[in-house]
Amino acid sequence: MQEIKSFKNQMLIAVPSLRDPNFDKGVIFMCQHNHEGGLGLVINHPINMRLKGLLDQMDIAVDDENIANLPVYAGGPVQQDRGFILHTSEAIKWETTVDISEEVSLTTSQDILKAIARGEGPRHFLIALGYAGWKESQLEAEMKENSWLSTDYDESVIFNTPISKRWDAAAKKMGVDIRLLSSQVGHA
Repeated sequence: MQEIKSFKNQMLIAVPSLRDPNFDKGVIFMCQHNHEGGLGLVINHPINMRLKGLLDQMDIAVDDENIANLPVYAGGPVQQDRGFILHTSEAIKWETTVDISEEVSLTTSQDILKAIARGEGPRHFLIALGYAGWKESQLEAEMKENSWLSTDYDESVIFNTPISKRWDAAAKKMGVDIRLLSSQVGHA
């Protein structure tokens, strides 16, 4: 079997010609990628819900207004009823924490949401509903079609950059002004 380049722990940046509304001007952090496919979270498409609304649905109380007002993201078009918490790696491990790298982890259990509501959660985190998924060889084909650019994980882009600037910031990390790329598709 041919070895594939893994995009795990990378940020995928949608090129301007990618018009799928799930990924338009999107940045996806890749949590998993291997010969079976890939899983990532869109980190710059907030939905019309704040964390308080999500926690209220789960009967989890939150008193801190800063936490209550954090955005919830559309992580992708797959399983949009399922929550994913992308966060900085911590000494504490929650029930379903998977380490993506030494710096970042993914958790899907309610215990992390309870800790966040109490102000005892990870240093940085992002909560998404749904994920972006690729079947075997699909992402590799999309990369060959130039639908995505990829760059290394950058904590500041994911967790500290204003949402509206993450697409530009991820591309600038590569030295690319994404807005100067043509949105026209053509083949020679």
